[in-house]
Amino acid sequence: MGTRMKTRAAVGFRAHSGWAALVVVAGPPCAPVVVDRRRIELVDPAMPGAKQPYHAARRLDLKEARELVSRCAAEARRRARRAVRAVLDELREKGHDVVGCGILLGSGRPATTLAATLASHALIHTAEGELFRDVLIRASEHFDLGVTRVRERELYARGAAELGVAADALRRRVTEMGRTVGSPWRQDEKHATLVGWLALAARSRRS
Repeated sequence: MGTRMKTRAAVGFRAHSGWAALVVVAGPPCAPVVVDRRRIELVDPAMPGAKQPYHAARRLDLKEARELVSRCAAEARRRARRAVRAVLDELREKGHDVVGCGILLGSGRPATTLAATLASHALIHTAEGELFRDVLIRASEHFDLGVTRVRERELYARGAAELGVAADALRRRVTEMGRTVGSPWRQDEKHATLVGWLALAARSRRS
């Protein structure tokens, strides 16, 4: 009996405070399909401040704030690793070779110190976005997945340049790709799909 050829796949993430949209695309980079879509939870809902740790830390003194953020980040890292492991195990059982992941980045710049972060509401939002993106990146790297990072505001421009598809056509393609999995197929899923597609294409160019 011959060995079944594995289909290359890549994971795309769009992170939020406490959770992330995850989409898996597989197949040739010129015409991938969506093979999985899910929401992964990155926080323990029973842990105070877990979903927005920097907001919660703002009410504490600096030492307590640092401890709270550290505790919430550690729990998020644990949950991210567990979620990524579960996805990889399921995909490999279905005959997919997961070659990389893509993650959308924000446009803000994090502050250099916790004190500076907590003094600014805008920086608090930036820091929370960075925290949950970082745990997904770390989890992916833990499982030896190459990570493709794309700023969200540059997503379709970069997609057009790297995939050779005009931005408007790319938007239509990504919308159509959701038909195989059905609703919901919101911006979260669409963006995660495209960044996963970019990761798949990037890994294919390097092989």
